[in-house]
Amino acid sequence: MTTNPFDIDKGPESPELLAIAEKELRETPEIKAKGLAELRDLLKQNPDLTYSEEDEFLIIILRACHWYPESAIKMLRQIAEFRRDNWKILKDLMPEQEKIPFQEGGVVNVVTTKDHKNRRLLIVHNGKDWDPAVCSADSLFRIFYLIHIMAQLEKSTQICGCVCIYDFEGLGMKQIRAMSPGNVQRLLTFIQVAMPLRMKEIHFVKQPFIFKMVWSLMKPFVKEKLNKRMFFHGNNMKALHEFIPPENLPKNYGGTLPEINYSGKDWYPVCEDNHDFFVKYNTFGFKDKA
Repeated sequence: MTTNPFDIDKGPESPELLAIAEKELRETPEIKAKGLAELRDLLKQNPDLTYSEEDEFLIIILRACHWYPESAIKMLRQIAEFRRDNWKILKDLMPEQEKIPFQEGGVVNVVTTKDHKNRRLLIVHNGKDWDPAVCSADSLFRIFYLIHIMAQLEKSTQICGCVCIYDFEGLGMKQIRAMSPGNVQRLLTFIQVAMPLRMKEIHFVKQPFIFKMVWSLMKPFVKEKLNKRMFFHGNNMKALHEFIPPENLPKNYGGTLPEINYSGKDWYPVCEDNHDFFVKYNTFGFKDKA
């Protein structure tokens, strides 16, 4: 087991994780075997799709769909459609293409510890810490997309899901001008229909009054299910603590953990370590027409 806080845990599921999977995802040995077999059959019935049929990959999709094969093949088609519709920024995407924004942009960060429900915490700085001249809206999405690919490899994240904290401290017109309806729609479409991970909660914090302009961009594209998982806290960290206890949050958000002193620069090497999976992921989606 690694002691590097920036590594992802690709080890086998613990008994505790398997118990959560059974309770929340219907995952039992019998349902697992049946789901894998049925999803492979469904892939054969969708010859225009190309995906790995290895257990490791199919389990990622089936866990995101509570082990319902019909839902899983629907998600695979949605992933393919999203990749096709956004091919200009996603085709052959590799971490090295976004290395400078990832390392220097200071926009996206992953908390090194997990929360009380064993969920990964992703922090996105959309306020003063985001300089669109260093990290464009397209780059920001591409970094988010790369992180989600990497997160799929972590068994605990497959099972327990993830939580996103959007920090809007110091939000100004420079950041708002960088957000277009198209960019916002792309992100929300991805989260809601083409991301094979369980997005459990999205928390908006430290948002100033002009955040209403951002929300007016987002609201038309938010579906009911995601809307119920969105929470707005402003500067009231105690409200955030009703969802994530202080002992699982850094000092930046009223927590008892040390203030964050790491960034994408520390996380980027993990992307490089998983180079082969990024290469494989780029082959997924619709088959190229001869």
